Amino acid sequence: MHPEILSMALFWIVAAYTPGPNNIVASYSGFNFGIKKTLPHIFGVTFGFTFLIFLLTVGLVNVFKIFPIIQVSLKYFGSLFLIYLACKIYVSKADKENKNDNPVKFIETFLFQFLNPKGVLIGIIIVSTYVEYGEHYLMYATQVIFFAFAISLSSITFWTFVGKYLRKFATNEKYIKYFNCVMSVLLLLSIITFYI
Repeated sequence: MHPEILSMALFWIVAAYTPGPNNIVASYSGFNFGIKKTLPHIFGVTFGFTFLIFLLTVGLVNVFKIFPIIQVSLKYFGSLFLIYLACKIYVSKADKENKNDNPVKFIETFLFQFLNPKGVLIGIIIVSTYVEYGEHYLMYATQVIFFAFAISLSSITFWTFVGKYLRKFATNEKYIKYFNCVMSVLLLLSIITFYI
C-alpha cells in the first residue's frame, strides 16, 4: 500500500469532483439525453483518462518536462476544442430530434483526455508526486492507475446524474435553453482557469 494513500485519495477526489470540462459536459449530456445516451461520454472519460495516467507513469511525464512546448500546445488545442464544444452546446435545441443525437461520442471524449488541460495537469502532478522510480515503482504506478479509473468513473457518473436530476425541473423549452446556455458559459469559464 502506498504510504501516502490518504493524501493521494483526497487529491484525486477534489480534482475529479470539482467542475471541469468533463463534468460540465456530463451534466449537459445527462440533462439533455439521459443516462443511457451519456454512457459513451462516461466510458470515454474513464478509459481515456486512465490511459493518459498509464502513459504518464511509463514515462510521458518526463517527455513533458524535457519538451514543455508539447504540454503548452496540448493546452491550446484543448482550449480550441472546448470553445467548439461550448458553441455546439449553446446552439443545441431542445426538440425531439435533438434527443436522438448526442454530440458527445466515445472516441472524441477518449481523445480529448489528452488535450484536456485540467486532466493533463492533474495527471502530471499525481504521477510526479506519488510514483517514484525504484523498487516500489510498479506497486505505486498500479495504485495510481487504479485510482484514476475508479475516481474518474465515479465522478463523471455523479455529474451525469446531477444533470439528469435537474432535468426533472425542466418544464419548458425556455428552461432547457437556459440550462444549455449556462453549461456553455461554464465550459468557457473553465478554459479561463487554465490560463490564470
